[in-house]
Amino acid sequence: MTRDFDVIVVGGGHSGIEAALASARRGAKTALFVLKLETIGRMSCNPSIGGPAKGHLAKEIDALGGELGYVADLSGIHFRMLNRSKGPAVWAPRAQNDRLLYSLLMRQHLEEQDNLSLIEASVSELLVEKGSIQGVRILQGMEYFAPQVILATGTFLNGLIHMGNISFPGGRSGEPASEALSNSLLKYGLKLGRFKTGTPPRIDMRTLNYNLLEEQPGDPEPMGFSQYREVELSNKVSCYITHTTTETHNIIKQNLQKSSLYGGIIKGIGPRYCPSIEDKIVKFPQRESHHIFIEPEGLDTCEGYVNGLSTSLPPDIQEKLLHSIPGLENAQIMRYAYAIEYDYINPEEILPSLECRKIKGLWLAGQINGTSGYEEAAAQGIMAGINATLALEGKEPIILSRTQAYIGVLIDDLVTCGTNEPYRMFTSRAEYRLLLRQDNCDERLMPLGYQLGLVSDVRWQKFKHTMELKEREMERLKTEKSINHPDLKEPQKFAVLLKRPDINIEKLKLYGYKPSPEVTPDILRRCELELKYEGYLQRAEEEMQRFRASENIFLSNDIDYYSINALAWEAREKLMKIRPHNLAQAMRIPGVNYSDTAALLLWLKKQQKIERKAE
Repeated sequence: MTRDFDVIVVGGGHSGIEAALASARRGAKTALFVLKLETIGRMSCNPSIGGPAKGHLAKEIDALGGELGYVADLSGIHFRMLNRSKGPAVWAPRAQNDRLLYSLLMRQHLEEQDNLSLIEASVSELLVEKGSIQGVRILQGMEYFAPQVILATGTFLNGLIHMGNISFPGGRSGEPASEALSNSLLKYGLKLGRFKTGTPPRIDMRTLNYNLLEEQPGDPEPMGFSQYREVELSNKVSCYITHTTTETHNIIKQNLQKSSLYGGIIKGIGPRYCPSIEDKIVKFPQRESHHIFIEPEGLDTCEGYVNGLSTSLPPDIQEKLLHSIPGLENAQIMRYAYAIEYDYINPEEILPSLECRKIKGLWLAGQINGTSGYEEAAAQGIMAGINATLALEGKEPIILSRTQAYIGVLIDDLVTCGTNEPYRMFTSRAEYRLLLRQDNCDERLMPLGYQLGLVSDVRWQKFKHTMELKEREMERLKTEKSINHPDLKEPQKFAVLLKRPDINIEKLKLYGYKPSPEVTPDILRRCELELKYEGYLQRAEEEMQRFRASENIFLSNDIDYYSINALAWEAREKLMKIRPHNLAQAMRIPGVNYSDTAALLLWLKKQQKIERKAE
């Protein structure tokens, strides 16, 4: 059995899976270390993929050749497009998934992948020599070697599970924490912090009173995440909505000190945008109720996920508050809720490529960087896998811009601004969200995925055919005119008619429009959207071009910012610490204001003149 690899990936969660598959598919001999083979791809919290901004990430990963969106479609049991009533920039696909099937499929795809070895073992130490990674050591003492190592450890670094006043080590329920690896990271001078997250109780859905629950069916025409893979989507279950009551809130208030969070046991910082039910009651006292979503965990189980009721209260209190909610009066708990604290590495330790600043060849991806969520983790994983293999080839890393992808926004936010709480992706974080829509992820990123060898020839040909059809149909809409119609004084071009707020593609048929036979509903939706929002898109494109101009002003890694007297002292400190790779990144650093970037640009221009004179 060999112990020499090109790339070693530590962790079999969503981040580690994408990193390992990207590495192996690009031809690198890859090893994936997991604590338990049976838990590969486990959905630790809600068995769902997508949602606001997260759906964008899932589709971007798919466009690059990743697996998350594909398996989400294969294991999906309930599909909805969220935010339909709002603008297209924030439309967000979401799927409820069969938890067990998702994990089984992920393991199957890993086992079938060439160049990839799965190893069940706990990595206890990094092997580093002269500032470069050499490999890893496992708890059993054996050493494995690779010039590139990717850490994707999730919540397992010094994981500590809390339930009321009870605490015990664990990476998640029923699984051991990784304790030794944190000490190894500290040994090499990496800065660690402590975050907290949590999960709600799971209940037996046969014990619910459905007469008091609001049914939430899936969309009549399900839309998933993966493109050009011909997955047939169907809604197999409904989800349900209920709400907390005054009694629920009183139970929580009376028992607040029994919560691990409010009892002072938990020290780590929790996610602001996915708070525990205790946090909701304390921070939003004016709210009379909060929505609770009951979501099935799979087709072959009666287990349901109580979305919105994450808590670290003791089991007996969990039962009381659960039974105070309409429809859940007799609900039987199958798994109790808990909170978990874990170590993460301060994202100031990573470069935009996700390589560690202090250890060459070490890459960090997922919750270890301070993020939360399956999609955020998987997005980092695929980029770490790509860049680790590019490093093997002696090539420059790929750094996606904020103008290219939500993945670019995510990584840039982490590296440039850091995070003082578990980071979650939102559409509001993307300045160019009208251009970075969920419907055009393939147009933005599939060419790159194909160039990297991660998108198959079959998918690529289907993509090219779709783009040809779209281009032809757009040309038809812009040039062909309507028939005579009572609403019109004279025939109008279809594209002009489509700009009217009361006319969509379907209504356009009343004016004589007949789509080409090959054109799919997806292509028609894209054409409609781009024509309706043409003016806004053009304005956004112009803004983006101005931003790209500042991205093309590169900053050398050896600039001594302390010597630039025109910069404020705080700006010098921040610039020295983060070492931005271009002016655009420098402009986004907290503490670096407009006058600082103007002074820096002036200094750069003077330096270029000096260099030209010296030549």
